Amino acid sequence: MPEPVMTIEQIRSCLPHRYPFLLVDRVLSVVPGKTLTALKNVTVNEPFFSGHFPQQSVMPGVLIIEALAQTAGLLTIQSVATEAAEDAPMFFLAGIDKARFRRMVVPGDTLTLKAEALSIKSRIMKHKTTATVEGELACSAEIICARP
Repeated sequence: MPEPVMTIEQIRSCLPHRYPFLLVDRVLSVVPGKTLTALKNVTVNEPFFSGHFPQQSVMPGVLIIEALAQTAGLLTIQSVATEAAEDAPMFFLAGIDKARFRRMVVPGDTLTLKAEALSIKSRIMKHKTTATVEGELACSAEIICARP
């Protein structure tokens, strides 16, 4: 596996999320203002699998979207922050457009999360995002991040 550009500690310094809602494990590549690629290792120990669904564990689609939103948030922070990541402005999920689910995500899968900047403004950034498993599309959406 390639060396991460951002480790989990660096991700935690950028995102306010914590267990069980931090859904990005590492960042593989980033080009500020353009793209960011991250990974989420999906394990059977995820708390949501006990209830979604006990007979057939499936990662909830809303959590795949959340993982994509966190990936988009990391790209936003890396793109607009001129100061240290710890002092970067807070961005929130402001919109989800064109969300589509194509494949179930199950324990043992590794989600490759990609965000591509579509537009950047001072307070709003729109991204095209995809989540794939071994090259197969699981989910795609346009994610909008905004500063309050």
